[in-house]
Amino acid sequence: MIAHKDSCLTLGFLLFPGFPMACLTSAIEPLRAANEITGRREFAWRLIGEEPGPIRSSAEVRFDPDMMLSEVLGLDCLIFLSSPTSRFVHPRRANAQVRWLDRCGVVLGGFSGGIFPLVRSGVMEGHSASVHWCYEEAFKAEFPAAKASQAVIVRERRRYTASGAGAVFDLMLRLIEERLGRDTMTEVACWFQHPFVRAEDSTQKVPVQKRGGTDDLLPEPIRAAIRIFAEHIEDPIQIADVAAALDLSERHLERCFKQATGQSPLKYYRLMRLRKARQRVLYSTQTIAQIAQSVGYATSSPMTRHYAEAFGVNPNDERRRLVGLRGLAGGMSPTDQG
Repeated sequence: MIAHKDSCLTLGFLLFPGFPMACLTSAIEPLRAANEITGRREFAWRLIGEEPGPIRSSAEVRFDPDMMLSEVLGLDCLIFLSSPTSRFVHPRRANAQVRWLDRCGVVLGGFSGGIFPLVRSGVMEGHSASVHWCYEEAFKAEFPAAKASQAVIVRERRRYTASGAGAVFDLMLRLIEERLGRDTMTEVACWFQHPFVRAEDSTQKVPVQKRGGTDDLLPEPIRAAIRIFAEHIEDPIQIADVAAALDLSERHLERCFKQATGQSPLKYYRLMRLRKARQRVLYSTQTIAQIAQSVGYATSSPMTRHYAEAFGVNPNDERRRLVGLRGLAGGMSPTDQG
């Protein structure tokens, strides 16, 4: 628990331009419902900005903050909501305020891309963070020593992180259950026709490339092959060696892979490496040459060619295009809205 049951639990949402609106509404709506169901103000929330003025969300809807970060008092929890590229305008002053709140016992957290400025603030040393699968490579590139978790929710020692809007809703249901009991939590979930509440250590769903469905539905030998691929992003492994590691013939692995995914293992593996590269193109400041090396290419030229074939745009042009979108919408790529 992060507050005594006799007092209202107050959460602050620190909004950066381009923050994922779905995460904000997924946090506030179940808390509002809990208040209505009980007829008491069990939960309160405040929208917080670093500077005065409305803050534009990922959906280009503007929100007026209730207070500035420098004015924050009386919070039980402060949650960062942002894109991965968001940074404080005045980092020294803002990060000092965040660290002061930590010393005051405020629970700190980040939802979706909000984990990036949270880690940059210097308060996550020794803590794990739930990292959305579409930000995993950018997170590793910027924070190689940080502990990244594939769990949908991570709560440990006054740090709360969640990987996306659905995970945020589940986290709020957990807070409601801990404060008001399982009956109220279940009623809130049913209000929104939320089908089930995931355990906090549930792993994230990841889409199967070009197939539909999620990777947890694949046959075990295919999942095992994909796990080996994931362990060899920077140092590519031969398909024959993967088959041998699984005690399969290369031909049998090829046949099973095409049956399950519609692609050969080689094509799947290459696209997997290119998707990792794309995360770094979109959300890191690494050069294209550095990104190419991080996904197993000796030089950037072949990666650029394969990247354009896979995504219809070369990495430099995609990076320039994203900069333009951020200028227009405060923003982020569409994938951050999860």
